[in-house]
Amino acid sequence: MVESSNFLEIVSQAQRMEVDPPFQQTYTTLLEKATKGAADHKDVVDIIEECELPLIDLGRLNLKNLEKEKCKSEIARASQEWGFFQVVNHGISREILDKMRSEQVKVFKQPFNEKSKEEEFLNLSRGTYRWGTPTATCLKQLSWSEAFHIPMSEIQVSNGFSTALSSTMEQFATTVANLAHKLAEILAEKFDCKSDFIKENCLSSTCYLRMNRYPPCPIPSEVFALMPHTDSDFLTILHQDEVGGLQLVKDGKWFAVKPNPDALIINIGDLFQAWSNDVYKSVEHRVVTNPRVERFSTAYFFCPSYDTVIQSCYEPSVYRKFSFKEYRQQVQEDVQKLGHKIGLRRFLV
Repeated sequence: MVESSNFLEIVSQAQRMEVDPPFQQTYTTLLEKATKGAADHKDVVDIIEECELPLIDLGRLNLKNLEKEKCKSEIARASQEWGFFQVVNHGISREILDKMRSEQVKVFKQPFNEKSKEEEFLNLSRGTYRWGTPTATCLKQLSWSEAFHIPMSEIQVSNGFSTALSSTMEQFATTVANLAHKLAEILAEKFDCKSDFIKENCLSSTCYLRMNRYPPCPIPSEVFALMPHTDSDFLTILHQDEVGGLQLVKDGKWFAVKPNPDALIINIGDLFQAWSNDVYKSVEHRVVTNPRVERFSTAYFFCPSYDTVIQSCYEPSVYRKFSFKEYRQQVQEDVQKLGHKIGLRRFLV
């Protein structure tokens, strides 16, 4: 538990920093509970064992047939057993990754008032810039983070962000999109669902790019940087820095993911789990806060159009068929009413 005097001193320092969102002012009631010894959930920094995700060298996909098939099988196995894996020789150059990180840091270093008004003059949809958790009613529902969550269609047409950032985002997204399609097709092949479904429905214009920043947090034992959740897409491709903080559930236990600066992290989303009839697993994950160091990451969400209907390739189906729009709306309703996502359990047959 944080001592009140130390906490208030840190709060005072944080309030003088124009870059950070005003967590302390907005969530005063929730934070005061922590200083009074009335935290409303178990500490989020219990001792967690560190793990290394399955590491797959995608360069083997260019080798002879036997090695190529072994690589595909490893991708499928990791998606079944972990729901997460990491890849190297993925086709995204170090130059692109470094440029993306550099431009991302620049936009987050803007004063908060400028960031929070970005969408007003950048021709971006409402809610592009996000921070905290407006629906939080207790500390366990609060995410100590800020993000730009941008539809790819807006990156391609917007003149809003700086030319350098817009160009870098589009370059990053284009190369990552190719990787997402390649991995999705492999996974579809490996559960014997060879079709043009992915190619026809997951277009570059239907996907999203999310730039994340996790500011230092004065009460890291009480608050998540990103609360536990599963992703609502087909696949997520993540580029993170070396700070660490990503954790996932494996065999009913939380594990901390060891950062690998040379790798991209891939995780299965809810739509792939439903489409594969539970062959692949959309795994709960979270990000924990750090009291001293900020953390950055960039995520690419591989999504279909809103009208796309998700239906299992196998019978009997675990889930009833549903559209992506219906799924997103149900998730949003649950978060607003309950403070957390129910997800695929809502769609069980």
